[in-house]
Amino acid sequence: MGGVSIWHWIVVGVIVMLLFGRGKVSELMGDVAKGIKSFKKGMAEDDEPTPSATNVDPKVIDHTQASNAAAQTQAKAENKA
Repeated sequence: MGGVSIWHWIVVGVIVMLLFGRGKVSELMGDVAKGIKSFKKGMAEDDEPTPSATNVDPKVIDHTQASNAAAQTQAKAENKA
């Protein structure tokens, strides 16, 4: 007692088929399949990187030019003072 056998599932399936009809059940299963496919497609799109992120070139900062410019600015400020 309390166990669900294959015969219980067969009876439940027959009752569902009688209540909803064969066309309605197949339509419902088709909608479920479309939903699963859409979900999988959405998950696959999330894994791909965006094209704008892959085309970005990194900027290279030349520290020698930056330090030379800073030294020149400091020298000009000292000459004015």
